[in-house]
Amino acid sequence: MAVINQKKSKVSDEVPTASMADIAFLLLVFFLVTTVFPKDKGLEVVLPEQGEEIAVSQNNILHLIIRTDGIVEVKRGESTSIQQMRPDDIEALWRNEVTANPNLIAAVKTHPDAPHRFMIDVLDSLQLAGAERISLQMLEDI
Repeated sequence: MAVINQKKSKVSDEVPTASMADIAFLLLVFFLVTTVFPKDKGLEVVLPEQGEEIAVSQNNILHLIIRTDGIVEVKRGESTSIQQMRPDDIEALWRNEVTANPNLIAAVKTHPDAPHRFMIDVLDSLQLAGAERISLQMLEDI
């Protein structure tokens, strides 16, 4: 009887790591290529060209002063009377005021300590009302 020596191949219990870097690189490239990045959300503001200053009559300015509690104080031109309202009411106010004066400019003045969302609410209301001439300022007379 002849004995044949056969080598039995051992099954390795280790994970082959030779191509692990290649696999990681391919996965990284795959996810970078297939990821969809959201567009920036924010306010679209068109800034005027530089160097031009024009004197504007106070009769053509509607002052919208945003307080820290979100209440908007409305002052018409040089008038001393102040009307208080919520940002949601600005749209109707602007529509009424601009029909009386088509040259009206909205001067939005925000208190430095007011949250940005209050200013954004006012700007959204003005945009819904079709306002095109808006001046953004920080309130300095505190």
